[in-house]
Amino acid sequence: MSMALDERLRSAIAALLHATGESQADLAAALRVSQAQVSRRQSGAAAWSLTDCDAVAAHYEIDVLELLAGPTRATESLPAQRRRPARRTAARTRRTAAAQEGGAR
Repeated sequence: MSMALDERLRSAIAALLHATGESQADLAAALRVSQAQVSRRQSGAAAWSLTDCDAVAAHYEIDVLELLAGPTRATESLPAQRRRPARRTAARTRRTAAAQEGGAR
């Protein structure tokens, strides 16, 4: 069973927000709309327009077709520099470096 296009789009935008660490307010500022408008669109109370889709895709530096393809394709298409750093990896790297320093003494 596949998701309807509007659900797929909302899921893709939610996944992009998560992957980049942005809030709805950040996206709203980039799109020059209010956070409430983004919230209504994300909840399904209002629809994302095709113009909105173009703007969201441009903001995340992905092709609009990748956005419409759903959350997996959208986040896989996200440029590496737009992704937030993985916290676990960063913490693990710090612990490994600290352990190596301690062992080198």
